[in-house]
Amino acid sequence: MNFEHIPVLLKECIEGLNIVSDGTYVDCTLGGGGHSSEIAKKLTTGTLIGIDQDIDAINAAKERLKEYSNIKYVHNNFSDIKNIVEGLGLGQDSVNGFLLDIGVSSHQLDEADRGFSYNYDAPLDMRMDVRSTLSAYVVVNEYDQEALTRVIREYGEERWAKRIAEFIVEERKTKPIETTFELVSVIKRAIPKGARANGPHPAKRTFQAIRIEVNNELGILEGAINDMTDILKPGGRICIITFHSLEDRIVKNVFRNLENPCTCPRDFPICVCGKKPKIKIITGKPVIPCEEELLYNHRARSAKLRIAEKL
Repeated sequence: MNFEHIPVLLKECIEGLNIVSDGTYVDCTLGGGGHSSEIAKKLTTGTLIGIDQDIDAINAAKERLKEYSNIKYVHNNFSDIKNIVEGLGLGQDSVNGFLLDIGVSSHQLDEADRGFSYNYDAPLDMRMDVRSTLSAYVVVNEYDQEALTRVIREYGEERWAKRIAEFIVEERKTKPIETTFELVSVIKRAIPKGARANGPHPAKRTFQAIRIEVNNELGILEGAINDMTDILKPGGRICIITFHSLEDRIVKNVFRNLENPCTCPRDFPICVCGKKPKIKIITGKPVIPCEEELLYNHRARSAKLRIAEKL
């Protein structure tokens, strides 16, 4: 299977991980294996663990990385990271670095039949893990109007969320909305013509919102970062690439709370809660792609990288 993938912020991630040749590293979002191939090149006696919930990604990465014998592949979601590392005989303070590249991959967008893209007509699916029972079809056709409005407003940051939800509910009274183009048509009717004249594709935010809901992308992030921090060795790094403000805000806030977990009132002269910092934040501001990268990889344009190191 052709799983094209141009890794985003590759040089910055590899430098950020501060790789040691005998270390253990986890690529939590293996994708096409672009980041993993660069990590693997720097390892001698070390081990790389590649995780992805998309079996297509696992199979493609195995082919791309077949020259390396020190990679372990895991078909799972990184939210289960503690069980994953325990299953591989690892535990607390055992991993030198974690890499997360959050969101939908180029391949998933380009594979028309996966239903992630508003540019291809396909069944409404959007499942990164095809074993999941929740699909875009279920969200669009079975969520009530209030729930649809919440999903589209919160996860898509869409100002027309309420109106889009109303139009979806009205449309499905006649027949289920079954394909991506059917959904795009409803969204276009819901958003006034003047509001569609400029800016991104009118369906972009709604599709993003439904995808996040289907795959629980935001719900798993905070817990996973905390778990990974526990598993990191002192001095180990965690590098996280996000592609929209909701994800970036979660990463920023979790890192901030891990760096300064004190819950004492501000007017206390000394800390009495006893909570100690677990990390130091390496990137005061997120790292963004350079102009050169944006020229050859337009999907990098909204990427932000944040890095933290365990104390």
